[in-house]
Order: sequence, then C-alpha cells, then structure tokens
Amino acid sequence: MKISNLIAGVLGLYRLGEHAGVFAALLALPLAWGLHWLGGFPLLVAATVVGALKVLWAAPRAETPMIADRMIGQWLALWPLSGGLWVLGAPPAIFPWPGWLAGFLICQAFTIFFGPVRRLARRGPLWDDLAAGAFAAILILVAAAVSHGWIF
Repeated sequence: MKISNLIAGVLGLYRLGEHAGVFAALLALPLAWGLHWLGGFPLLVAATVVGALKVLWAAPRAETPMIADRMIGQWLALWPLSGGLWVLGAPPAIFPWPGWLAGFLICQAFTIFFGPVRRLARRGPLWDDLAAGAFAAILILVAAAVSHGWIF
C-alpha cells in the first residue's frame, strides 16, 4: 500500500464508510491528549503543522478517500485547551472533558453544517477542516473566558 494512501485514509480508517471523517476526528482526541501529555502545547502545534503538511503532500497522490484532514482540523480546535493548560502550568495528564468535548462537537458542527466552511472543500482537502478547527478554537476561547469569569 502506498504511503499517501495510509496517510489520507488514516491507516485504513476510511473503510468505515460515509462517516469515517467523524471517526478520524474521534481518534484525534486521545492522540491530542497524548501529544499534550508528552510535550504540552508546543508538541500539539508541531504535530498539527507536520500533519497538515503530510495531508497536503498525500492529497494529490492518494487513491483512498481523504479523512486525515479531519484529524488536523480537530487538533487545531483543541489548541486553546492545550495552550491554556500549558500556560497555567497544569500537570500534563490533565485534559478536562468539557474542553475536548466542546472542541469535538463544535468542530464537527462547523465541518458538517456551516456553509462557508463547507464551500472551502472545493479548494481541496484540509482547508475546510482548518477553517472549522479555527472557528471552533475561537468559540472555545470565548466559552472558556466566560466560564472562568475572565469576561462578563
């Protein structure tokens, strides 16, 4: 099997069918926690950037459906959680469920339902998922600021 197919299809996860992208995003959650645990926010950022570059490389070469881009968008959505914990000096094993659950749900909602984000898919893989992850990250930052009493 070609390396581009393994990257694009997340080691065969694409075989789960129509909703394989959601499963790829779900797989991104424990991987993000592991990256955060091992190296904090800098490692999650580095993995996101390297992963995005691999997706861009694999996209024109792959013969399998592209679902790895959903993982990258999901990791981007989790940047505020990881970054906030890292800045506060929280123990690396801490990765609170409200943050990653909100990140998952909001990112998936933007990817699936938000028209302007969906239209970016026409430009090629990854762009719609990066936009969904960025919008989700912004909403998570606002939600964290409100829930922790930093604003309002």
